[in-house]
Amino acid sequence: MATRSKTSKRGSSQLETLAELYGIQATYQDMSGKPRSSPPESLLRVLQMLGAPVARMDDVNNAIREREVAAWQRGVEPVSIAWDDEAGHIALRLRQGDAERKLAGALLLETGEMRSLVWNLRDLPEVSTSEDMDHVEKRLPLPAGLPWGCHRLLLELPSRTLTSTVISAPRRAYSPEGEKTWGAFLPLYALHTERSWGAGDFQDLARFIQQIREAGGGVVATLPLLAAFLDEPYEASPYSPASRLFWNEFYLAIDSLPEFQASQAARSLAASADFVREIANLRALPLVDYRRQMQLKRRVLSEMVRIFFDTPSERRAAFDRYVAANPHAEDYARFRAVGDRLRTPWMHWPTPLRDGTIRSGDYDEGDFRYHAFVQWLAEEQMTALAKQAREAGPGLYLDLPLGVNGAGYDVWRERDAFALDASGGCPPDPVFTRGQDWGFPPLHPERIREQGYRYVRAFLHHQAKHAGIVRIDHMPVFHRLYWVPHGMEAKDGVYVRYRSEELYALFNIESHRHKTRLVGEDLGTVPPEVPEAMARHGVGRMYVIEYGLTADPKAALPPVPEGAVASVNTHDMPPFEAYRRGDDLRLRQELGLLGGANPEREAEQRQAMIDALTRFLAVAGYPVTGDDPNALLQSCLAFLASSPASVTLLNLEDLWRETKPQNTPSTGPERPNWRMRAKYSLEQMLALPEVLEAFRLMRETPR
Repeated sequence: MATRSKTSKRGSSQLETLAELYGIQATYQDMSGKPRSSPPESLLRVLQMLGAPVARMDDVNNAIREREVAAWQRGVEPVSIAWDDEAGHIALRLRQGDAERKLAGALLLETGEMRSLVWNLRDLPEVSTSEDMDHVEKRLPLPAGLPWGCHRLLLELPSRTLTSTVISAPRRAYSPEGEKTWGAFLPLYALHTERSWGAGDFQDLARFIQQIREAGGGVVATLPLLAAFLDEPYEASPYSPASRLFWNEFYLAIDSLPEFQASQAARSLAASADFVREIANLRALPLVDYRRQMQLKRRVLSEMVRIFFDTPSERRAAFDRYVAANPHAEDYARFRAVGDRLRTPWMHWPTPLRDGTIRSGDYDEGDFRYHAFVQWLAEEQMTALAKQAREAGPGLYLDLPLGVNGAGYDVWRERDAFALDASGGCPPDPVFTRGQDWGFPPLHPERIREQGYRYVRAFLHHQAKHAGIVRIDHMPVFHRLYWVPHGMEAKDGVYVRYRSEELYALFNIESHRHKTRLVGEDLGTVPPEVPEAMARHGVGRMYVIEYGLTADPKAALPPVPEGAVASVNTHDMPPFEAYRRGDDLRLRQELGLLGGANPEREAEQRQAMIDALTRFLAVAGYPVTGDDPNALLQSCLAFLASSPASVTLLNLEDLWRETKPQNTPSTGPERPNWRMRAKYSLEQMLALPEVLEAFRLMRETPR
């Protein structure tokens, strides 16, 4: 027994060594600070996904040796960074005999310019040598003053050519000095006006932007507006998009399109009695019916498509220019057209289609044209929105979701960039005692590097070019993500590390190119290196009252970080009135989400926190006075507006004391997640005294 135990311990140690070599965190600290170890079975599964040659524990020692040898034989890392405030270099590993010669290379810049390079390797210092002394590592300097971008380095050795992506980047994200403003948040599906078809659209968002600007605000925030499955398959969650490279045509403002005005058939259909009756029914619903509304919109858009592609025009020329500038657009349209025909996720398509090969007879031409057409229209309307929004401040605050639907276009076309046998999630915590499995495939940390981060750069560019602020969902993903192997429980997941500095470099490039601020969602279980790296790279933090509140009257809230985006709550939290009353605690109890917590004790603790908040605000100079039921909320807003935060966001639903949440985490179709329309139309809410008072407060609070 003792011998087996010792062997098991040695085997476990070797497994952890191999895990470390592949960027796996075998042990981690939970929310209470206690160390947790991932099960050996989970480590083996994830090691296999990362390419380790291990089928069983007996393979671990050989796999360690192979990994160490491969690191020397690789020559250069697939990605290197050249920060703009220091001399860039790359680590070059080569045989001792090759280290005494001259080395020729070339740097292909992102602009297309080619620069020839030569190094005398003998003159470069050694950094380290391999155990057998057969290989040596040299520090290879890069040219100074490289333009920002992702460049391709080629190195000519006697026996082979080495390649690496060089990211030349600003160390800090874009951030205008001293600029402070405020804005409002509401999901676009929840926003509706007197002209809406049941949910908000891009024209409604334009009106919302205009109204906030006239009230003195500079930011309008909403949930992700990315492509979605709204038929078969169906998934309306904005955090499970069909693609992070395209927009959701559900939000098209159809009646403002030139093609709508040009199509008699489209206008006649929209004016027909049955159509008008269906729109009235959708407007009367308390929840958004995505499927029914999308069917209506598609009928009208399809009439427009028929005329558009048969009639030469300047608009048609503009469409052709869009397709030429967006090489994935037609590929995406074909993917969606095949989905329209087969009405099933791509994993169940016939082999050639499933493997990425689509031919002209595999889809209906009308469906293909529809999907290409609506993406062009959505890009046009988003471009116009972004231009309007930036006229009085940062403008649009867009949310970049952590993952993408496994049945979506991105995973189908870029599947090498994903670990298809796992899901992203998080380990157990006091709220979710069994952990969470979020259902989307995580990015593969090594293969995205080998691709020069092609896919990451594409989805980031898609957002940043329109946004004044990009919110990065779950900021710790720059550093690590919890993987749950398929078939295993969420509690048995494994943390996998990512190359955080490379990701910061990529995001900072896009941030400066488009003058887009970055803010990271850093709530929850966050390793200490995350806020440190965010500060170093100029990524703003989030400050949320409902998240940071404690029952200590003297320290009910932590200090507001400089440059943060501050708010009372987020879309994943209860509205303030529900939080104040403890409605969310009762809901979680009904849903069985309180774990082992005592409901009465939780309610007492919540009331103690509200009392502490009231006293804390009074001491800070923001007393809660009068009989106004919004008095506590107003004091919270005044506290945030006068803080060092760069942006204060109002959740509009808080202002009329909404109690129903937009989303209840860890619930599914049994809850009305992502479907709740605002209680008031835009016209009505802008006339509410409590909304006008909040706008005045934001406008007049000294910053």
